[in-house]
This record gives sequence, C-alpha cells and structure tokens, in this order.
Amino acid sequence: QVQLVESGGGLVQAGGSLRLSCAASVSTLSIGSTRSIAAMGWHRQAPGKQRELVAEITSVGSTNYADSVKGRFTISRDNARNTVYLQMNSLKLEDTAVYYCNAYDSYGARYWGQGTQVTVSS
Repeated sequence: QVQLVESGGGLVQAGGSLRLSCAASVSTLSIGSTRSIAAMGWHRQAPGKQRELVAEITSVGSTNYADSVKGRFTISRDNARNTVYLQMNSLKLEDTAVYYCNAYDSYGARYWGQGTQVTVSS
C-alpha cells in the first residue's frame, strides 16, 4: 500500500556531495482508510556487510544518525510531498553502498525502496 521511489545516487569523488530523494506514495484500498506515512529513513548495505541504519526522521522532525555519518549527512523531509531527503557531504570511500529508503505507515507496517547505488571513488 506504500510505494517508495528513490533517486539521486551515483558516482562521486571522495570529499564530494550527493543528495538522495525518496518519494512515498500511499494507495488506499478502502473508503475511509487513514493510512499515512510516519517515520522515514535511510539504510545502506555495502558488499559483504549487513544492512545498517544511516539516518531516520519522524513525522515531527526528530532525527537519528549513525555515528559514522554524524556531522556529514543531513536527513530532512517534506511531509506535504511524503518525501525524505539525505544530503551527504564530505563523502568517504567507506560510504560506498546501496542506499535503501524505508518508511513506516500509520499502522506500523514497514516498506523498502528498491535501492540506489552510491559509489565514492578516490
């Protein structure tokens, strides 16, 4: 009932910046459905590693970041557009990964995007 579409990945040199976007669309299957988007966030998965949290943001703007990205990445959202952004600055080689958008709806269900590749080169 929630589709997530990511964009903004690509190849960047170390020290550079990228901005990821993720737009959520909610389909209501029944009249009177009040499904909406609650928390949204980004995870990433590098080759051979487990998927890890990068940053998340609640519907009222509270944020949480992985220690490895604090001070470099900024998560934000536009509630009117159900869109979450991840501004990534001072990128490092170790930031190379597939980045996945995720969202929780108002019923507590979790959804994932298809992933977007971010590659940081030296």
